[in-house]
Amino acid sequence: MAQLDSVNIGVPVANPYKTTRTTGINKQPQPGPVEVRAPGPKTSGAGSGLIGDHIGDTKHHGGDDQAVYAFAREDLDNWEQRLGRDLPNGFFGENLTTRGLDVNGALLGERWRIGDQVELQVTFGRIPCSTFRGWTGERGWLKTFTAEARPGTYLRVVTPGLIRAGDPVEVSFTPDHDVTVSLGFRAVTTAPDELSRLHAAEEYLDEELLAMVARRETFQIG
Repeated sequence: MAQLDSVNIGVPVANPYKTTRTTGINKQPQPGPVEVRAPGPKTSGAGSGLIGDHIGDTKHHGGDDQAVYAFAREDLDNWEQRLGRDLPNGFFGENLTTRGLDVNGALLGERWRIGDQVELQVTFGRIPCSTFRGWTGERGWLKTFTAEARPGTYLRVVTPGLIRAGDPVEVSFTPDHDVTVSLGFRAVTTAPDELSRLHAAEEYLDEELLAMVARRETFQIG
């Protein structure tokens, strides 16, 4: 059964990897329930969808379409083996560390029911940034992480409520297309020839992503 291995939040710490002064990337598992709600738009909203969680760069992160970030414990285990180091839950900056859930095979627009209250909707994979690169301290990390095409996913908050470690996760809605988190990520990073496939899921893409796809398609044609 798919479940939450942990729910993680980050407090503000100095960020030497970006011009923004703080980051909340070092997220820590929480012992009790955490409240989830829609944070509002980027720049003017609350940032994270989890109350108590800090987002330093609100221009590029957070907001309703990046309210919650999920990453699979199985993928963390794989990276532990490859990198030869411990990677505790929350180390990749994820709010939800899942177990038994195909996070990267999730379809854009898919909905997850968590526990008996919360429902979240898959939006798009996480595009790695300079803070992530600096935080991990691995040489060539952005290229290595991108090549794997298992980025974890951002989620919108459809129904707010409380979540906690151990809560079951079930897919409550499956959209009628075949665009997965991994496919969408590859299309905007390493496989631009796949960009046209994203149109099958465009009703689930936010304006920022639609604009990105349009720009890259224009570049491909040019």
